[in-house]
Amino acid sequence: YAGLKDKNATSIQYISIPKQYEKEMDINLSTEKIEILERSYNKTAIKIGHLKANHFSIVLHNIHEKDATFLNTVAIKMQAKGIPNYYGYQRFGEDGRSYLQGKSIAHSGKKLKGSKEKLLVSAYQSYLYNKWLSSRVELSTILTKHDFKIASQKLKYPEVLVKILQKQPQFFKLFLGDIMMPYPYGKTLYVKDMIHSGQSFLKKNISPTGLVCGENALRAQSDAYHLEEKFDDTELTSLKGDRRFAWIWPKKFESTYDKSTKQLRVNFDLPKGSYATTFLEEIGKFPLKPT
Repeated sequence: YAGLKDKNATSIQYISIPKQYEKEMDINLSTEKIEILERSYNKTAIKIGHLKANHFSIVLHNIHEKDATFLNTVAIKMQAKGIPNYYGYQRFGEDGRSYLQGKSIAHSGKKLKGSKEKLLVSAYQSYLYNKWLSSRVELSTILTKHDFKIASQKLKYPEVLVKILQKQPQFFKLFLGDIMMPYPYGKTLYVKDMIHSGQSFLKKNISPTGLVCGENALRAQSDAYHLEEKFDDTELTSLKGDRRFAWIWPKKFESTYDKSTKQLRVNFDLPKGSYATTFLEEIGKFPLKPT
């Protein structure tokens, strides 16, 4: 299979099995929870990462018509402008604090035992990434909402730097040394010209990445590294590190509203590894984590 699906969902998953087990599968697959929709044959097996995007269809309940209209309008704007690519609340366990266990395990110096410990440490990786992304969104908000004098005072940046940052046309401001990737995939490159990179970012040709700290992770440089450094744990070497898109663009958004049931159905595509709950939280501006 190419990637994990939500546990509490009706999902469609492509999987590959050796052809020699096909008859055995037909005989023994008797559960009502799984239905084979189609089958085909290929010389290449599906592996983790062989995924271009995920399509979501979600029903929101008890939505008033005016709220449905508002959510639809905001979602269409975000489809054009993009959203921050946070890890969803599901990543952090039922109490939202599994990353603390992960941090303790990561700092123990011991080899990880089993999938549970790996999951806890990955939650810690995700927590650090989310904190970094939140700080960059807050920084970009200050640069967007205020004139250069006030922004300079709030951020304690030189006015000259603030003016350069504010010339960038996109919301999420780039810094020298930020690591970009062609969108939706490609090889990494460092920001050397903030205005030029910003224009390419605005056209959705490239997107900034955030650090998922771990073994062999690529770090930002220059000014961008100073913004990243406080969210980097160099003691975390028990899992491989990575770069994750910080900014994504939802695609194929559409919605239908049923007045009689007050249900709003939304359909959209997100890149692999992105969370539907994060998109819904962004358009609704409220947390979805159960209390």
